[in-house]
Amino acid sequence: MRSEGPLKTDYFERQRQAMVRDLRRRGIRDERVLEVMGRVPRHLFVPEEVVHIAYGDHPLPISAGQTISQPYIVALMTQALQLDPAHRVLEIGTGSGYQTAILAELAREVYTIERFPQLLEGARQLLTQLGYTNIHYRCGNGTVGWPEHAPYDRIIATGSVPEVPRSLVRQLADPGRLVIPVGGRQVQTLVLVKKEEGAITQEELIPCSFLPLVGKEGWSDDYEYEYEDEDDRP
Repeated sequence: MRSEGPLKTDYFERQRQAMVRDLRRRGIRDERVLEVMGRVPRHLFVPEEVVHIAYGDHPLPISAGQTISQPYIVALMTQALQLDPAHRVLEIGTGSGYQTAILAELAREVYTIERFPQLLEGARQLLTQLGYTNIHYRCGNGTVGWPEHAPYDRIIATGSVPEVPRSLVRQLADPGRLVIPVGGRQVQTLVLVKKEEGAITQEELIPCSFLPLVGKEGWSDDYEYEYEDEDDRP
């Protein structure tokens, strides 16, 4: 973990609070989400060369050609989940681990899946250093979920799909909520899926643009990835 002097610590604290004020101005009203995002050190989840803009409202590049979502999208998706401290959450796309940390602060347990081994290991190391003990990690095809631990009270996907994966809907508890970007490769709509008394409904939130979620029930790709076991292959 990067070491910080007191001046730099104060700088990042001011940046976080400015970010929270901006989130509130843009309509984020869940006080638990705002409080957590005002506390989790986002600058530790981004590469050193962009750490000075870690709290700006824009996505940033991380390794493996992936990105960390802009704070507003993180806040909006988390708010839409309506998390409870007793909830078990499935996250598709660990990435940097920042969204994972937000979820772990607000829920009882987080199950997170990432297809890039180097991203998963980097996130695991950082989140462990930060003291999180309620996160379970898996390297594999997130589009088919993690059926061994289903059902999940909440599911969140940080990559786009052409349509909502049936596997994720099946693994959603009743009642339950799933937030996922759905649409084309470049532009999507953030969709909130609700399961209540056996009925499935969908609500469109905002337009968005996420990198594709590659896998059996997502987008296909020509690249080869390592998977935990044969069942995880697309």
